[in-house]
Amino acid sequence: MQEYTPPIDDYRFLLEEVLEFDRAMSNLGKDVDASLAAAVLEEGGKFCAERLHPLNREGDEHGSALVNGDVIVPPGFADAYRAFSEAGWPALAADPAHGGQGLPFILQLWLDEMLSASNLSFGLFPGLTRGATEAIAAHASDDLKARYLPPLVSGEWTGAMALTESGAGTDLALLKTKAADRGDGSFAVTGQKIFISSGDHDMAANIIHLVLARLPDAPPGVKGISLFLVPKFLPDGARNAMSVGALEKKMGIHAQPTCVMNYDGATGWLIGEPHRGLAAMFTMMNAERLMVGIQGLGIAGAAYQQAAAYAKDRLQGRSSDGARGPVPIIDHADVRRMLLKTRAFVEAGRAMAGWTALQLDRAHGHMDATERAKANARVALLTPVIKAAFTDFGFESAVEAQQVFGGHGYIREWGMEQFVRDARIAQIYEGTNGVQAMDLVGRKLSLGGGTVVEELFALMEADIGSAADLFVAKRTGEALASLRQVTADLRGADADAAGAAAVDYLRLFALVAFGWMWTRMAQVATSDSPLHRSKRMVAEFYARRMLPQARGLAESIAAGEASLMALPADAF
Repeated sequence: MQEYTPPIDDYRFLLEEVLEFDRAMSNLGKDVDASLAAAVLEEGGKFCAERLHPLNREGDEHGSALVNGDVIVPPGFADAYRAFSEAGWPALAADPAHGGQGLPFILQLWLDEMLSASNLSFGLFPGLTRGATEAIAAHASDDLKARYLPPLVSGEWTGAMALTESGAGTDLALLKTKAADRGDGSFAVTGQKIFISSGDHDMAANIIHLVLARLPDAPPGVKGISLFLVPKFLPDGARNAMSVGALEKKMGIHAQPTCVMNYDGATGWLIGEPHRGLAAMFTMMNAERLMVGIQGLGIAGAAYQQAAAYAKDRLQGRSSDGARGPVPIIDHADVRRMLLKTRAFVEAGRAMAGWTALQLDRAHGHMDATERAKANARVALLTPVIKAAFTDFGFESAVEAQQVFGGHGYIREWGMEQFVRDARIAQIYEGTNGVQAMDLVGRKLSLGGGTVVEELFALMEADIGSAADLFVAKRTGEALASLRQVTADLRGADADAAGAAAVDYLRLFALVAFGWMWTRMAQVATSDSPLHRSKRMVAEFYARRMLPQARGLAESIAAGEASLMALPADAF
């Protein structure tokens, strides 16, 4: 496997030329400029490249192990996590009130990209911890915040999210885990959860589980779910009544311990109001959905790097005129097609992630409450798009990059098959991509009575209009017009019609969003520098070879649900 090179030049280009980072920070009253942000990302990139990337393949080969009831992570992971925490990376964007550095979330999201690119299994540990931190900070009592947030923010402790049960996956109304009031402010939590990432390990002094459970007087359905903080070790140092029943044997992310967790009257404390736990847990889930989307982006970026380097070195076949041979496979049109498809997604996705992260910074820090609400609504609208589209394109990119290697991509020593295996889970966990698409169509398009999506379309339209001389802007404008029409047609659609359209709609939405980002990048890439030249060329490729998919998706959506629902269930 080649070395991993953090995309610092691309981050700098986006910060300085595309996203107007300095102005955004000035509007938020933050004393951070693009130069400082790039320097922070450069240091984070060094850690990923030098400490985490070398552990990635060994972690996959070795895996985590359950030994005498305790989970042992692969060699080097615990030391790397201590170094990661000592350097302050878990606290990067956390609230200073709890020991965080308070830096913009855009730096956190791009650090997540580099973590995912260099070692996806490792990146889940701090990612889940951050989600738990956000849920506790937003919903827990002051006492719980004071006790648990500082060590979580510092990385001394880690977090885990315990939702899924064998009979309750997407439909959490079916969960059976119980919680009984002990009368002293604590609760006894009893039940079994499955698929619990980072559920147990030997990397931190404590692991804080956020567990969904029902109180005895809970009403049925999701309105009867409460959220509990359940630590591995209690405040007095005693081990809590929770244990690992098994480690899941998975297709990928072998170094990440995915646990079956048994809670046998484990002591926990209520977070938020009784029977309102799902609303509190969604704070963590939405944070995780953004992170998972970035996992798809990170894997795609790393796979592209490996494939592009291989394509320049691998000699096969003759030149198109037959005059030279063997030639590097980068000379062959089909190899370039695969590489450019991946690069066109990665660079547009990176820009889209940065734009969304700045909206989240705005939602948290703008002085005007109306502006905070608008930004928060935009993030809510885009969260299912980032989660689903980034992981779909990420998996497809990993497969394309593997294909560049031919037979060498199928064997372990090159690392490409690990990218494919690791990327696959991101389309499944934190809500499958079909569920994300249904959330977009069924809930998010109606935010603000439809004004949120219309305002986003208006922003896109304005940027496209200001770059009307660019071919990518013209093509994106055409695709946006189709998206507007489809959006209008879907308003008020019944469940079958929405379900039939959802996945195609989300992909169409993403293609337009990527075209928007390519328009913005191409518009400022006017110099003769290698970076600017490449941006213009990849934007042209995207407009001519990828955006035309929008027409087919719009036609598929317009076909409706009839052909999907006609076949009787017993005929499948």
